Amino acid sequence: MFEGFALEQIDVGEVRLNVRHGGSGPPILLLHGHPRTHATWHRVAPLLARQYSVVCPDMRGYGRSSKPSTRPDHSQQSKRTVANDCAHLMEALGHKQFAMVGHDRGGYVAHRLAVDHPDRVTALIALDVVPIGEALARCDARFAASWWHWFFLGQETDLPERVISTDPVSWYRARYGDRAEAMGEGNFADFQLAINDPATVHAMCEDYRAGLGVDRIADDADRAAGRKVRCPSLVLWADGDDLPELYGDVVDAWRGWAENVEGGSIPGGHHMSEDSPEDLAARIRDFLSQ
Repeated sequence: MFEGFALEQIDVGEVRLNVRHGGSGPPILLLHGHPRTHATWHRVAPLLARQYSVVCPDMRGYGRSSKPSTRPDHSQQSKRTVANDCAHLMEALGHKQFAMVGHDRGGYVAHRLAVDHPDRVTALIALDVVPIGEALARCDARFAASWWHWFFLGQETDLPERVISTDPVSWYRARYGDRAEAMGEGNFADFQLAINDPATVHAMCEDYRAGLGVDRIADDADRAAGRKVRCPSLVLWADGDDLPELYGDVVDAWRGWAENVEGGSIPGGHHMSEDSPEDLAARIRDFLSQ
């Protein structure tokens, strides 16, 4: 995977991040979702590296990056804290300004980074997400039934960790024959390593606990103050996922959070970087070239 890319552990202050980076040109940061690692980008990153300097970290708590100590309010895994890691990472690599792509939980981090560091982020591309504050404000029985894992993983006990770590392969439907070919062997191996690490499973649950608490508070504060993403923004959703069913006009759902947003769908399922890498890379390049 990632031919021509460097793999490093980079100190960003409180944690060290496991990072792949390569290519040349304007910088672009790619943030993975749950329960993936940076390796989810292995089909997209080389396509973008023809034109861009591509940076793919494991977010704190995920993959082979540091697992910080747990705080009572779970803020060690808040999107603001993870976004600050990413800002420090890009600075350490010499990138004062950059575009970014965030999928799933990485999309929430990307949204927070764009709001908190508006002078650093030149473009935001959010994949298969609406902001946490929007999702929870609209939460209804259909959302709770479809995205029940938010509320299970966010429980304030160790029950989610105990359930998942009893049989992580079954929990994440990660049997070799089911996933390895679709994900790619190296990506699948990295994913398997992550989900079988109890410390990573705990950090991933902490991500969801932060989402229901401090992250929602941060989003609600932005909405009350009228703070929005200022840079050009693109939201993409997978044809095989349920964002339009939950939110109707997905772009309209983002208009309360971003000043300049457009969007559309991508063929395939939720993990679009694995299912539709050529389509996704083309949409990213087209948007960034405007």
